[in-house]
Amino acid sequence: MIKQFVVLYGKTIIMATSKKASIKKNLIDDNQIISDYMNDVLLHNQEPKNIYIFCKNHDFNESDFYSFFGSFEALKNEIWVKFFDNALVIIEKDTAFESYADKDKLLTLYFTLFEIMTLNRSYVLFALKNNKEGIKNLKYLKQFRNRFKEYITAIIRESSTSSNEKFLKVIEPVFSEGAWIQFLLLLKFWNHDTSKNFEKTDILIEKSVNTVVGLLDTKQLENLLDLGKFLWKEKRK
Repeated sequence: MIKQFVVLYGKTIIMATSKKASIKKNLIDDNQIISDYMNDVLLHNQEPKNIYIFCKNHDFNESDFYSFFGSFEALKNEIWVKFFDNALVIIEKDTAFESYADKDKLLTLYFTLFEIMTLNRSYVLFALKNNKEGIKNLKYLKQFRNRFKEYITAIIRESSTSSNEKFLKVIEPVFSEGAWIQFLLLLKFWNHDTSKNFEKTDILIEKSVNTVVGLLDTKQLENLLDLGKFLWKEKRK
């Protein structure tokens, strides 16, 4: 019996290849559809041929599928969104999280995300392997990317000592995009990491976070920009 572990909204769903329960039609929701889809992908090493066949194989109607997803593409986007949302659910259970330093907040986010992806590693590796455009252009990460960048922006807002709204609007997209690129590099490294318990990825996460935290020191950057403006004005006199 093949089992696939899927972490969704704080629950670990253990799926097994077995006969479908007769009451399954009454239990259909987005999590169940995603679980069936991921299980099919890993059992057959390919995406279902079409939505009709997929629904038929799992004993529910196409209308059930379309009540949650407009296509397989939408479903694949949602899988990554659920990875991120589930990470936030886990993080928010820690009542002390808000008092963490920036470094610890980012470490918590990264470690939680990679823990969830490790629980779903077979699917993640399949998704990355079947992407022909490279990790940076993986279209199924689009909504995940938006959630990630919004979260990084919120951290910047909370930690910034600057009251300059225009300044924050300039640096926030720069920092959030930089953090996103760094996450993609971590994902690519983890994708090929063969160390026990992915220890090398953990080491890289810690080293990477130190770099990001340095970027989050908005006060220093604002002082540097002010100096640049002053020197520019002096040069033009």
